[in-house]
Amino acid sequence: MSEDNVKNDLCCADQSRSSPSDKPKEMKFKKSLNLVHVTPSASPADTCCSPDDRHSENNEIIPDDAVGHKTEFIVYGMDCSACANTIEKAVRQTEGITQVQVNYSTGKMKVVALEEAVFEKLPATVEKLGYTLEKVIQKGNSRTYSIEGMDCVSCALTIENHLKSQPSVKHVSVNFSSGKMTIEHDNTVEDIIKEVSKAGFKASLVSRKRSSEVKKDKSGTNRVVLSGVLLLIGIIGSYTGVSEIMINVLYAAAIVFGGFKPAKSAFYAVKSRSLDMNVLMTAAVLGAAAIGEWFEGATVVWLFALGTVLQERSIEKTRNSIRSLIDLAPPEAFVKNGQQLVSKPVEDISVGEIIVVKPGDKIPLDGKVISGESTVNQAPITGESIPVDKHLGDSVYAGTINEHGSLEIRVTKLYEDTTISKIIHLVEEAQEQKAPTEAFVDKFARIYTPIVFIFALSVMLFPPLFIPGTWSEWFYKGLELLVVACPCALVISTPVAIVSAIGNAARNGVLIKGGAFLEVAGRITAIAFDKTGTLTEGKPSVSQVIATGTTEGELLSIAHTLEEYSTHPIAKAVVDYAKAKGFKSLKGEKFRNIVGKGVEAIISGQEYFAGNHKLFQELNNSIGELESRIGILQEEGHTIVIIGTKEKILGVIAVADSVRETTVKAVRDLQRVGISQVVMLTGDNEGTAKKVAAQTGVNRYFAELLPENKATAIKQLQVEGHFAAMVGDGINDAPALATANLGVAMGGAGTDTAMETADIVLMADNLEKLPHTIKLSRRAIRIIKQNIWFSLIIKAAALILIFPELLTLWIAVISDTGAALIVILNSMRLLRVKI
Repeated sequence: MSEDNVKNDLCCADQSRSSPSDKPKEMKFKKSLNLVHVTPSASPADTCCSPDDRHSENNEIIPDDAVGHKTEFIVYGMDCSACANTIEKAVRQTEGITQVQVNYSTGKMKVVALEEAVFEKLPATVEKLGYTLEKVIQKGNSRTYSIEGMDCVSCALTIENHLKSQPSVKHVSVNFSSGKMTIEHDNTVEDIIKEVSKAGFKASLVSRKRSSEVKKDKSGTNRVVLSGVLLLIGIIGSYTGVSEIMINVLYAAAIVFGGFKPAKSAFYAVKSRSLDMNVLMTAAVLGAAAIGEWFEGATVVWLFALGTVLQERSIEKTRNSIRSLIDLAPPEAFVKNGQQLVSKPVEDISVGEIIVVKPGDKIPLDGKVISGESTVNQAPITGESIPVDKHLGDSVYAGTINEHGSLEIRVTKLYEDTTISKIIHLVEEAQEQKAPTEAFVDKFARIYTPIVFIFALSVMLFPPLFIPGTWSEWFYKGLELLVVACPCALVISTPVAIVSAIGNAARNGVLIKGGAFLEVAGRITAIAFDKTGTLTEGKPSVSQVIATGTTEGELLSIAHTLEEYSTHPIAKAVVDYAKAKGFKSLKGEKFRNIVGKGVEAIISGQEYFAGNHKLFQELNNSIGELESRIGILQEEGHTIVIIGTKEKILGVIAVADSVRETTVKAVRDLQRVGISQVVMLTGDNEGTAKKVAAQTGVNRYFAELLPENKATAIKQLQVEGHFAAMVGDGINDAPALATANLGVAMGGAGTDTAMETADIVLMADNLEKLPHTIKLSRRAIRIIKQNIWFSLIIKAAALILIFPELLTLWIAVISDTGAALIVILNSMRLLRVKI
């Protein structure tokens, strides 16, 4: 079998058949993981790993309830899983260590010891082996709470500042976008919930266990209705001769019922030195009551309460775009116990147990099929519209739908480690990361609000001393300025749009790891693709059959017989092609592998060979007229398998890596959405690169590149003025992925490392979602800009209209809450964008 032109892209498992070296297994670890180790060369991985080691991963799991002191280290310098095994063995021999787990994929080591002092010995122990350790700072009693009632970033700041003043709280972080609070505290959960309640919000502990749907808190709606009824009665009374005192009492009651919650929140905001919208609105209402404007005060309270409820409901819809992912996987599964099926909660099922999934049911946990065949709808995870056939040994994912046959599945991951759980976790993390635009808007709001607040106080106090007009008139103008000082619409303009876009993408099989990456994706003008496994299938297939001394059918039957017992990828490609064409293998005997050259067998008493050019030269069998054709095929990157006897050449089978079906459409769509440079990077020769470039439709290509040369190609695109993205599998081509403005990984559903290391992950193993992701990112940026400009224009208009006395206090409230609602609804359009 001729393999002279098998490239690094066709990673061959059978080394005895003259397979090429594997591509270096470089790893790109993002800064967000605090892992910055990149392997620049292939030599350590290629020399220290046996084939078994290279694909193995330590199966030991350290349970959360392991007895002893636990800690975690980042390990720098690991090139492969064999390195992880070496470190693990050395650390396990250290006196006082009871358990150790080194994970090459994440670059981390978990250790359990009898005494904490033992951990101090480990850096020196590992350094002797040529690696470096960095201890991960462990958080103590850290918990996550869900917060209800936040409708603005200022609310999150109020809760944070209030809890920071509590001596039992060590660290707290409240995220408005996700509605979550992460807090490290020494007191009880009930104490924390009580403190959050004091600030005017509702907290509940996020449990690992699933719970039934939480009953919605309707108290806010009830207050709005009651306040509105009292306000309406007061307005009607003013036209029916009811005494002014009675009407003012009704307005005061409307203020109390509608303004109690914001006033309570305002008290704790002031106490924690936070100037949020509750403070501003409460001050404005109290000021209106002080000058006898009871109707204005009641109207402000009702409009503000109504706006708050509407904002909360709208924002909850965007948050639910992620929370709905939790419901994809069923809460229980049927576990096989002997001949019986027992229903168990998914949290209680262990790795290795066998679950049974009936037709039409959702798959509850990740696993491998051990019995049965079916088609599975993987759209909830990967976004693929066409169901995928599943057979013995295939992987399945929690949350996907078993459409036809019954499946027995051996569980491979615990509930919290399933692909869907990781998606939810990664997306929630993404929501908590501020995009550059969001950070800028927050900074602007922090400056804008105090300035306008001070200006409002100045308007109340100083103009009456120097400018004609009553004190109450200027005081009223100051109150209007207090309302206008609230930057609610502005600070909501960015996070709601980002959460909506990230949620939409996640539901369609695309993970965007944060607002910053969403913004970068929207600015991309050039995309570079690694060829093998990205633009192409990454596995060989038969591209051409040339029969000279026999028929094509007989040639394929003989080739099928010769290659049937080989595990080599090229042999498998020949066998699969023959089977697909319907040509069965013949009866053969005395099979023999000829190291580095091919195989031989006796078929019907005749000795046949399949191998490379060198094999037939040694047999003194001239290729003759096929020489030139073989040369052309090899220049185009084909691997050549020659079939014949000692005396005669029967024909040639050309094998090559094939272009993915979705690649051409994806490249065309990228160009259609405005990507000016679609580039292919490959280590293949010029002929192969030119052929694949023509098949895929890329604008340009760089051939014969080493991994470090690919990084240089990315830099060249950046020098040309492009914002460049690199698309690969998330593991190889680390220098190029690290150099690019944006790293995109494919096939995240089957690769944990890809999910952890890339900026954007396409869960399906194809490119069809990439053009739509770019389009979604650009639309998100456009909507964010619309929101910001709209918010600023509304504020500017309100400020201008105050002094000509064209603005009333209640119109100022409408301008603020109305603008916030419009911004939220505009952002929610991103939830409906089809990817």
